[in-house]
Amino acid sequence: MNTTPPRWRTAATLALAGGVHALAFAPGPLPAWSLSIVQVLALAVLARSTRDARRGWHAFARGWWFGLVSFGIGLYWLFISMNHFGGLSAPLAVAGVVALSAFLALFAGFAGMLSVWLRPTGRPVSPLAHALTWAAAWAALEWLRSVLFSGFPWLNIGYAHVDGPLAGWAPLLGVHGMALLAALAAAALASIPLSSAGRLRPSLPVLGTALALVAAGWPLARVEWSTPEGRPMNMRLVQGNIGQSQKFDPALLEEGIISHMRLAVQAPAAGEPAPDLIILPETVLPLFQDQLDPQVWETWRKLAERQNSAIAMGVPLHTIEADGSQRYTNSAIGFDANTPFEQIAAGTMPQRYDKRHLVPWGEYVPPGFGWFVQMLNIPLGEFDRGPVRQQPFDIRGRHLAFNICYEDLFGPELLPAILPGPNGEPGATILVNLSNLGWFGNSWALRQHLQIGRLRSVETARPMVTVTNTGITASIDAHGRVDAILPPHTAGILPVTVQGMTGLTPYTRYGDAPLLLLSGVLLIVAAARRGRKTR
Repeated sequence: MNTTPPRWRTAATLALAGGVHALAFAPGPLPAWSLSIVQVLALAVLARSTRDARRGWHAFARGWWFGLVSFGIGLYWLFISMNHFGGLSAPLAVAGVVALSAFLALFAGFAGMLSVWLRPTGRPVSPLAHALTWAAAWAALEWLRSVLFSGFPWLNIGYAHVDGPLAGWAPLLGVHGMALLAALAAAALASIPLSSAGRLRPSLPVLGTALALVAAGWPLARVEWSTPEGRPMNMRLVQGNIGQSQKFDPALLEEGIISHMRLAVQAPAAGEPAPDLIILPETVLPLFQDQLDPQVWETWRKLAERQNSAIAMGVPLHTIEADGSQRYTNSAIGFDANTPFEQIAAGTMPQRYDKRHLVPWGEYVPPGFGWFVQMLNIPLGEFDRGPVRQQPFDIRGRHLAFNICYEDLFGPELLPAILPGPNGEPGATILVNLSNLGWFGNSWALRQHLQIGRLRSVETARPMVTVTNTGITASIDAHGRVDAILPPHTAGILPVTVQGMTGLTPYTRYGDAPLLLLSGVLLIVAAARRGRKTR
């Protein structure tokens, strides 16, 4: 008797699981406590379907279909940026989201295919061996998705576990290690077969292994990987809430600058300490610094003097190098009342960070895609990259490492600024992300991005403040907990006190190397077992 379910039922089940899976990467509509559970349960549906696949291509098709639905729903907000603000027609914007989702789904498909291809032929494989192979394949393909073609690791399954026990593993193995453990947990659930009577017959080795590794996250989460350094820093985070359709409108440019100045210059509330540092979001000034009226910079310097504070902001820079070449960068700059005007106008101030990981199509044009960029109405679209390690800002003895926009998705790229410099320069004790998520409206992108920032804090045992144009502006402590937050799509300031932390987690020291080694060993062992002849 053929017990294989019809293809339409398999496809419908995987589509439903993929849709539910897309909900697991940020609170709303699901509560935070449920995200890790939902993610594992939804992925278990795919793990079971992959396990039952007869051929590698069957597993590939199932993984790809699951991924297409999951990414298509989870990244729906890209439609907003392309259609509402990029000027792309609705059908083309939908096609863009579908095309990207179809590409990202390839990695889920290849993970499933690899796990099936590594299955021994002619003899049964233990549930534990299959689960470990599946988890290693999934983690390896998740990592590959983060680096191939510039990388796009959004919706890595590890981000669903910021509030779960697997977060305790983040300081050791990072988000990709969490993905391996989450995939193992899903495969463990998928290994539970149903008898004809409907009773569960658990596979104890795989369930016990997965449960032990997940449970180990709780004591690991109690390890203090960093210690306070120096006195806390008082900050004012400014959320201007300038509509994306207005931000680059020349007629409204002055209004936007004045709005940010008014927020920055507000007197502290009763009992609130004066800020040591005022931080404004990415491209708060949407022109190159040398295109602005010099009086604008003089006003900002006077504002810093009045507040007795340093100021950091995101601004595009046009600089001329010593050899006469010109550079255009998406940058963060820091200055105070004593910073010479000439340095600000030339973009040569000491406190400067140039964005390194640029957004394809938004900040640089990939080869062969000029035609696509020409259809989009995206200003400031061709930048130069910053160097790998850039010295953290030294603000009154505290060391702050800036990153811009979606750079905080790429955990390994944040690590050089946290580690000591080649000549013994101090590493960062506080992380700062400047973003403009106004491109995505009031969508899941805002909450998903906050989850990403929280996990970066857990991985590095460093606090992070995220300062955005329209939200979410927040302060995150070194354990990934949100200390303070501004409601999205409101103009306001968020006064926070942030304690810098020192000390290096294993992940900060070694990055993804341990996870890649572990996944590689598991896959090599599976390949060796597959090639072993039966007797």
